[in-house]
Amino acid sequence: MTPVSPSPQVPVRVMRAGVRALVRPVLGPRLPVGLQRRWLAAVTRPTPLADGVAVGTGRLGRRPAEVLTPASGDPGSAVLYLHGGGFTTGSPATHRALATHLAAASGATVHVLDYRLAPEHPFPAALDDVLAAYRELMDRGATPGRTAVAGDSAGGWLALAAALRLRDGAGPLPAALGLISPWLDLTGSTWPDDRGDAMLRPAWLRRCAREFGDGTDPGAAELSPLDADLSGLPPITMHVGSEEILLEDAVRLAHLARAAGVPVDLRRLDGLWHVAHASAGLVTASTAAVNALGAALGARLAGDSSLTG
Repeated sequence: MTPVSPSPQVPVRVMRAGVRALVRPVLGPRLPVGLQRRWLAAVTRPTPLADGVAVGTGRLGRRPAEVLTPASGDPGSAVLYLHGGGFTTGSPATHRALATHLAAASGATVHVLDYRLAPEHPFPAALDDVLAAYRELMDRGATPGRTAVAGDSAGGWLALAAALRLRDGAGPLPAALGLISPWLDLTGSTWPDDRGDAMLRPAWLRRCAREFGDGTDPGAAELSPLDADLSGLPPITMHVGSEEILLEDAVRLAHLARAAGVPVDLRRLDGLWHVAHASAGLVTASTAAVNALGAALGARLAGDSSLTG
C-alpha cells in the first residue's frame, strides 16, 4: 500500500476558487437535475486516478458498480463506497479519482455503487440498493470483519443509515464505517447562514432533501439517523472540512456515537471545503486526506488491535 501524490499539484487556494466558480453555481435550487449531473461529470473527468489501481465494472444488488482493485492490495478486504451528490447527482465516474486513491491507500478492493437517484427514485430506493449490494458482497464470500462501508456527503447518510439497518437485523455489520463530510441532518437545523463553503448552498440541500424524501418530512425518524440509537455500530473514521456548512453534522455524530460507546476518529481538515477529498491526485492536501482515511480503514480491516477509537 503506497499512497501516491502525483505532481504537479494545484494549490489549495486555486482549487478552492475553481470549486467556487465551476461547481457551486451549478448546485442551486433552480437548474434542472439533468444539467447538474452532466456538468459534474464533465468537471470531474480530468481528475487523475491513482497509479496501480485497475478499474473494472460489475454489478451489486442488481445495480451497476465500479470495481477498483489495487495491484498490491489484500484481495480479502473490501470497501463498499457510496458517492455523494445530494441523493440527486453523482456516480461512480464522478468519484472515480477519490475511490482509486482510497483503494490504493487501504489496500482493499473498492466497490463504488451506482445506486438509484432522486427525484426519479426517492427514498428508500437508494438505501435499498445499498443494503442489497452489501448482502451480495457477503454472498460472494466477503466477510463482515474484512469489509467497510464508506461514503461522502449524502453517501455518508446512506452508510450510516445502512449500518443502523444492519445492526437491527438486516445483516451482519461491517468492520468499519468511513464518512467524508457526511450530510446527516436533512432538516438543515445545524447549517450556518454562511460558513464560506466553496461548494454547498443551503437552498440546494433543501431541494435535494425534498426530492429525496418525496413528501416525507425531512425530520421524520426514517430520515434522521442522528436521532437513532447509535449503540452497537462499528468504529467510525470521519473527516470534515473546517470551511463547510456540514461541519456541525459531523461533530454532532461524533459526540452522539461516542456517548453510545462507538469508537470515533473525527478529523477536522483545516482550510478545506466540502468533500475536498474529490481533488485527490490534484491537490496535495486532498490526496493526503484520502490516504489517511484509506490507511485507517485498511488497519481496521486488517484487525489492527492498536486501534481503540
